[in-house]
Amino acid sequence: MTVIDIHGHVSAPAELYAYRSILLAGRGAHGRSGVKLPPAGVLKAAERHVGLLDAVGTDIQLISPRPFQLMHSEGPADIVRWWARATNDAVAAQVAAFPERFRGVAALPQAVGTTPDQWLDELERCVGEFGFVGVLVNPDPAEGQDLGIPRIGTEWWYPLFEKLVELDVPALVHSAGCKSTRESYSEHMITEASRTVISLAESRALTDFPGLKLIVSHGGGSVPYQIGRWRAARYLEQTEVESYDSKGGEPLPEVEHFDTSLSRIWFDSLVHDAHSLDLLLRVVGADRVLFGTEVPGSGSPVNPETGRSYDDILSLLQSLDWLGADKRQQITEGNARLLYTRI
Repeated sequence: MTVIDIHGHVSAPAELYAYRSILLAGRGAHGRSGVKLPPAGVLKAAERHVGLLDAVGTDIQLISPRPFQLMHSEGPADIVRWWARATNDAVAAQVAAFPERFRGVAALPQAVGTTPDQWLDELERCVGEFGFVGVLVNPDPAEGQDLGIPRIGTEWWYPLFEKLVELDVPALVHSAGCKSTRESYSEHMITEASRTVISLAESRALTDFPGLKLIVSHGGGSVPYQIGRWRAARYLEQTEVESYDSKGGEPLPEVEHFDTSLSRIWFDSLVHDAHSLDLLLRVVGADRVLFGTEVPGSGSPVNPETGRSYDDILSLLQSLDWLGADKRQQITEGNARLLYTRI
């Protein structure tokens, strides 16, 4: 069995993040300039990353730029575009250092004030030039601010969805930074994962684009835990339709059961807890969950109860006795190969 982790992020030398600081300080006044990463630094960071994957039993990891660094709400849009290009180049360099262990996932220049059709050149560059297998999509480019960006699933996003289907490239939906005064970065990440599931379930996007492959990060946020509320909310929609029909007028289409809408979405396994992972799998099914760990990332601290890192998701998966070997293989490899056809 090959263990494929679809949720990882680049490990890059400090020069990459120094470039980000220069972009933010100058706001593009000095032009793109770019950054050249030292090969020795790239290799050292990649070797450490591979060692961490070895420790948790991962064979192949799909890596993207680190979401909280993507600065989508910064301006002008040029610096967001330059930064996305630089970080994607860093991903490509890490993949080239260990091509048997890594596959690339692109970030998009989702600057506030731009539209999805303006992000596509970078996606096509990464897929065509580097052979990247997927893309990272931020459902909230405003990063927690109310700037009028339509919720994911609306027609505003359709140019991106159309291109994803055309290229047969799955998207891992993952929030980026957070500028909200109400919540922290980690809180925002779970909020946006939850909103993404509900927004997609309430939209026509997944029926308008039946070939669209969207994977919601961090186990769908709160949705598996609150599944009863969303089923009930959908039932209320159904009763409202029936009430309207009983009074006459044009017949309305039947409201789809929430679980039917949910069955068109995929999720990663990155929930850091065996009970949560168990619930996720029971609610959405092993055929909709892809193995993801984010190693190394926010789950790297050691859990004092287990003596292993919180992001050692493979051991959590193996602890679920009710899962047979076939379903474990589906989660750790089969679903990834089904969706990420470029692996």
